[in-house]
Amino acid sequence: MSAVDPALEREYNNRARVPEHAAIFERWRLASARFRAAADADLDVRYGSADRHRLDLFRAPHARGTVVFIHGGYWRSLDKADFSFVAAPFVERNLAVAIINYRLCPGAGVREIIADCHAALAWLLAKGPRHDMPVDRVALTGHSAGAHLVSMLYATDWSSQGIDAARIVGGAWLSGVADLEPLLKCSMNEDLRLDTATARVVSPVHHRCRLPVPLYLAVGAAASMAFREQTWHLQRSWPANCGGVDEVAGCNHFTIVDDFVRPDSNGFLFLSGLFD
Repeated sequence: MSAVDPALEREYNNRARVPEHAAIFERWRLASARFRAAADADLDVRYGSADRHRLDLFRAPHARGTVVFIHGGYWRSLDKADFSFVAAPFVERNLAVAIINYRLCPGAGVREIIADCHAALAWLLAKGPRHDMPVDRVALTGHSAGAHLVSMLYATDWSSQGIDAARIVGGAWLSGVADLEPLLKCSMNEDLRLDTATARVVSPVHHRCRLPVPLYLAVGAAASMAFREQTWHLQRSWPANCGGVDEVAGCNHFTIVDDFVRPDSNGFLFLSGLFD
């Protein structure tokens, strides 16, 4: 592992930048537990052989489509159960929601995690209807590491895998990482175990976008300059898909998720509008 660069560490260590992150996580956990207790859902549905190859599927009455959400945690922490609350406002507006778990670093590498998300989406498109999840129209969303994983799904040649990607209607990226090379000099790389070559392979800015659908980009105006630059970097790399960047006032790296699930937010209106 390269020596930690203190300047990059300050920019990319979001938990250090947001001292109240533990309270935010606890608020999310409690809201998620309340929603799961009342939801019409199939939980911990397997899509593969590893223990974390599971999805939570939240049905909606008269569902118009399905929103897929991929959680963050720098590819090394957190769990789908922490983010059930994201599903609540979409279900209220007749959209089903699938929340993906994936293997975590250092037990798995970032490339393997991308493969997990490929497998989860392929499973959902093939078998979601058995769980009353409509898959004719699907949107891909994610936060932080999950946003990176969404963009790697956008960079996938689905036709080579025999999958009809025309069912993917768009997506949302919330405070993600588009170029992983700076992380080589941050403390989290002790778990990520990236080298320069691998970082390039798993960075969406080094791939062309293969889905001809829009991707909403948002980042908190109070997020670090590095995360704001990462978001603009993806916009410049994929201008045909990403019309601009929504720098949301009053939001940091974590609370951008709270903004996204407000039914009157730009992100929520964009995503729900994909199904109109």
